[in-house]
Amino acid sequence: MTNSEQRGSVRVEPGGKRVRAYLQGQLVADTLRPLLVWELPYYPTYYLPLDDVRAELIPTGEIHHSPSRGDGRIHDVTVGEATAKGAAQTFPESPIVELRTSIRLDWPAMDEWFEEDEPIYVHPRDPYKRVDILASSRHVVVEVGGQIVADSRQPRILFETGLPPRYYVPLTDVRMDHLRPSSTQTQCPYKGTATYWSLVVDGSEYEDVVWIYRSPLAESQKVAGLACFYNEKVDIILDGVRQDRSRTHFS
Repeated sequence: MTNSEQRGSVRVEPGGKRVRAYLQGQLVADTLRPLLVWELPYYPTYYLPLDDVRAELIPTGEIHHSPSRGDGRIHDVTVGEATAKGAAQTFPESPIVELRTSIRLDWPAMDEWFEEDEPIYVHPRDPYKRVDILASSRHVVVEVGGQIVADSRQPRILFETGLPPRYYVPLTDVRMDHLRPSSTQTQCPYKGTATYWSLVVDGSEYEDVVWIYRSPLAESQKVAGLACFYNEKVDIILDGVRQDRSRTHFS
């Protein structure tokens, strides 16, 4: 792949966005030269040049070994009065040359991340991932435990690279009497924060199988206020044809 390298299961390539990280309102790092590193196949993380780190890095003496990246030296991150313990790793002797002068900041340990001037959540946006949301008149029926829990002819279908199509349907097309609110929330860098319901059918509970984005990010406004069911965990009948259950890391 152009401008990228494969090292075992790790791919590295330069990013083109300005990236900033903050801890308790204090700037930790600000760079125009981030690295996108695919430690896992699902999404990248940022490695930032050590020269662009504004915080103090205090070695803890702890080392985490990675078969592909080498020995990661653990550091506390201190800026102003704030400290994030064990929140940074450096790989000064990594077999991946690009990582030797970079730092990996633990994503959730930072309070805010920005690409250019927009906040980002969960992980960097993958430049090879696309999300398309299309209005459709296809007939979507959702069954759980042999009962129909949703029936819609006006879905919005969300196509996301690497995942099965997701069918978002109006709440008025959902059997709301089967829904039980859940305290679960998840975040997506492309869609925003989702809240969940569990389903109760014939006395059996199916935990966190339905979600909704009530206030999605700007690029995903088409699914605002619509409900979606995990293809992996329910039965979906599309235009009269029962679909095979998808197999993903959500299965």
